[in-house]
Amino acid sequence: MKIAITSQGTNMQSALDPRFGRAANFIIVDSETGQWSAESNSINANATQGAGIQAAKRVVELGAEALVTGHVGPKAFAALKAGNVQIYLGASGTVADALQQFKQGRLKAAGAADVEGHW
Repeated sequence: MKIAITSQGTNMQSALDPRFGRAANFIIVDSETGQWSAESNSINANATQGAGIQAAKRVVELGAEALVTGHVGPKAFAALKAGNVQIYLGASGTVADALQQFKQGRLKAAGAADVEGHW
């Protein structure tokens, strides 16, 4: 399974970025092989509007089946769900920490956005 994790940096030891749409990067992890890559989200992080929706489209394009992040707004949540991406909120620490939280079942799949838009 491909997992997208929001990140402030470009490696597994980078801090998790708690804001989905305006996250600096996405770390894409293959849970079966452990291989990962960093994908920039700078175009969306600096957008004046629509950052969450555009970031969601990017995550879907990258083939992610799950997203691990801190928070997601309503429009991004709807776009991710439309792309069949399962959303896990409340992660913290580094990207590696967030991956462990996911693997250990400490993050629950979200049923709704947890912040308002433009958070």
